[in-house]
Amino acid sequence: MLVDNHTLTDRYFCGEPGLSFFIETGGKKILFDTGYSGVFLANAEKMGISLRELDVLVLSHGHLDHSGGLVPLVRYLNEATIERVAHKVPEVVAHPRCFFPKEKILLKNNGSILGEAEVRREFPVNLSARPVRLTKDLIFLGEIPRRFAFEETDPGKRIIHLPDGRTEPDQMLDDSALAFGSPEGLVIITGCSHAGICNITEYAREICGERRVVAIIGGLHLLQSLPGQMDETCSYLRALSLEALYACHCTSLSSKITLAGACPIREVGVGLSLSW
Repeated sequence: MLVDNHTLTDRYFCGEPGLSFFIETGGKKILFDTGYSGVFLANAEKMGISLRELDVLVLSHGHLDHSGGLVPLVRYLNEATIERVAHKVPEVVAHPRCFFPKEKILLKNNGSILGEAEVRREFPVNLSARPVRLTKDLIFLGEIPRRFAFEETDPGKRIIHLPDGRTEPDQMLDDSALAFGSPEGLVIITGCSHAGICNITEYAREICGERRVVAIIGGLHLLQSLPGQMDETCSYLRALSLEALYACHCTSLSSKITLAGACPIREVGVGLSLSW
């Protein structure tokens, strides 16, 4: 874990309200989200991880706390070019709506600082609403079907700006996740779970043809312990018989306490390293 709201005790990394994971599997090095700033770069360097060797950059969605590090990453790779330091330029994988401007309350753009055209100038880009297989055992889920009524949310004052100039309430259709196929079952890796963690998990099980889920790690967007939604979410997660739930980023303390009654909650923070 390169970025999270929390850091592990006695580990001297920086945290911020954002998320970033470094993943190695199938001979590829993958960055999942970039956090809000360049903190992920500093933390990776302390961990001995070179982000000049990335094969793929996956963005879970376009919000600033997940895409804000794009600008520091571009600068980081450009400086490597200037200094003639060997490096790769990763392919960016995301939903087609990822780089659309997103408006929320006071912010005229709560989405990516870089628009799609700017990102395409710097990286090869694969924008897909359909699942994308990144390696033999890791898949980007694309657009998540919204099947559970209890996970439906009101977009409120969130607005998305479309390329033709129109605006509409932002239902966060660009919110996606990763599914890793381990021998024990699926590991679901989320950014914010705006699509709903149950929707995400059920779609991953369908796409991967695997019903077993061994672990979930990432933000669950459970900032308030709403009785109806939490009861249904706990019921769904309890039935999975998870070995571990690493709830982080946009998951409140009260929600973690409630979820702990349904599945084994594990501590999460920058510096955490897991393997399956």
